[in-house]
Amino acid sequence: MRIYSALKWDKVVFSGLINHGVAMFRGRFDHTIDDKGRVSLPVKFREILRKFNDTIVITTFDGCLYVYPHDEWIKFEEKIYELPTGDKEVRNFQRYILAHASECTVDKQGRILVPNSLRMVAKLEKDVVIAGRIKHFEIWDKERFTQTIAQAQNNEPGEHISGILNDLKL
Repeated sequence: MRIYSALKWDKVVFSGLINHGVAMFRGRFDHTIDDKGRVSLPVKFREILRKFNDTIVITTFDGCLYVYPHDEWIKFEEKIYELPTGDKEVRNFQRYILAHASECTVDKQGRILVPNSLRMVAKLEKDVVIAGRIKHFEIWDKERFTQTIAQAQNNEPGEHISGILNDLKL
């Protein structure tokens, strides 16, 4: 009989949720945001975030909210910091992303409290979509997400995307 340490067993149990030590957020989930700005996270996402002590960083970009586990945010932040600040467009991007960044925790009911300033920027009122993006996930206003997906479905992939899909052998 083979006995596994708790650490080894933890890796076995969690192996479906990570890939080479990286959290994997996948899928689309329809939820609502309450009047106080709380959003219940999908169970799958809660399980991943538990491994990061339930600490997240939320920022806004592209019409939605980007939600990162704290460890992934630090990596992202370092990449932003390394961008060439001699370029005004880069400085403006850094300001936008970092000024909106807000650290939050997941409560015992698996909810996050989205700051009012971020709710306003992303236009989150009631119905929201939580969409996985592998290392982070997004929170969208449902109508805005539906429009974005419909637009993507109606457009033929351009040369750039076609080249990427070809490289991926898709």
